[in-house]
Amino acid sequence: MLPGVGVFGTGSTARVLVPLLKAEGFEVHALWGRSEEEACCLAKELGIPFHTSRSDDVLLHQDVDLVCIYIPPSMTRQIAVKALGIGKNVVCEKAATAVDSFKMVTAARYYPQLLSIMGNTLRFLPAFVAMRQLLVEGYVGELQVCDVRVYGPSLLDESYGWTCEELMGGGGLHTVGSSIIDLLSYLTGARAHRVHGLLRTFVQQNGLIRGIRRVTSDDFCFFQMLMGGSGSGGVCCTVTLNFNMPGSFVHEVMVVGSSGRLVARGTELYGQRNGSKGEELLLSDSGWVGPEVKEMPLPHLRGLSSMIKALRQSFQAHEERRSWARGPVAMAPTFEDGLYVQTVVEAVKRSSSSGEWECVEIMSQEPDPNHNLCEALQRNKN
Repeated sequence: MLPGVGVFGTGSTARVLVPLLKAEGFEVHALWGRSEEEACCLAKELGIPFHTSRSDDVLLHQDVDLVCIYIPPSMTRQIAVKALGIGKNVVCEKAATAVDSFKMVTAARYYPQLLSIMGNTLRFLPAFVAMRQLLVEGYVGELQVCDVRVYGPSLLDESYGWTCEELMGGGGLHTVGSSIIDLLSYLTGARAHRVHGLLRTFVQQNGLIRGIRRVTSDDFCFFQMLMGGSGSGGVCCTVTLNFNMPGSFVHEVMVVGSSGRLVARGTELYGQRNGSKGEELLLSDSGWVGPEVKEMPLPHLRGLSSMIKALRQSFQAHEERRSWARGPVAMAPTFEDGLYVQTVVEAVKRSSSSGEWECVEIMSQEPDPNHNLCEALQRNKN
């Protein structure tokens, strides 16, 4: 039985998420927005019967058993942890910090019977599902290098908001780079242990953001990751993100091995083996027939559609509306994957500041919030 859905968010993702949920048979019973006006406007547009600006009204709604959270990263942890505590299944976007991610992991471990997955839809894109399978089958031989390029227009909102603030989870690295970090882990079956990165903010003001306000989130990011193995072993990954590019959106992921290469351009997959004269098209794009959102690139849009199909299959396997089957969503990133990704993001930021390679050390316990205060008191005592 399909659960009733409550959606947090009124941005571009929510606008396309709701029609896709309805197309798969889900009933969306409630919508949360930061203001009553925002929530009311989108609820009327999408035909959602209940809207509110109070989070508890959605979480305690008797017909809501699945919560989809697509809100600013700084708010994600609070809603996700509370939703699990109330007994709701959760699909959510990334948190703002590794500490927030760790709190989400703790809640997910405490309620293992509930669905708790991150909303990185690239894992569900057919091109990447096929790429992973071909890597397992040895199409490229021993995997050596991954190279990713994502170019597009500015990620900033029309007015000053969280997308402008690095500390609130804005910027290309956090917004787009996090999904790439997760994707590379999914494709390679490995995790990064050392990273080196460079972040820049080339556009600090524009026609709408001016005066005393300045953008602190990055619009250009380049980073390298050493994944799996140790020393000279493992896979070398390079990622370039540039959001100062007019024209068509570019999304290219290439993996190179001892016997050949695979490359996903947009939503299509190509391959070439050593010794062959040219590329072969391995998976074509059959064309997108769903709603279009200019703010959401096609790979993410197609991946979101595939993820919702998988969610339907997962919940349909059980009669009880809160029960779900792991198989259809087995490829989805867990909250623990989200913690790993956020740890890598913060290591890249440290590297950009220090100019050095940084180690990726995943948090195993929540840091003491009074640690810095205790250190200061101890210094004063001495």
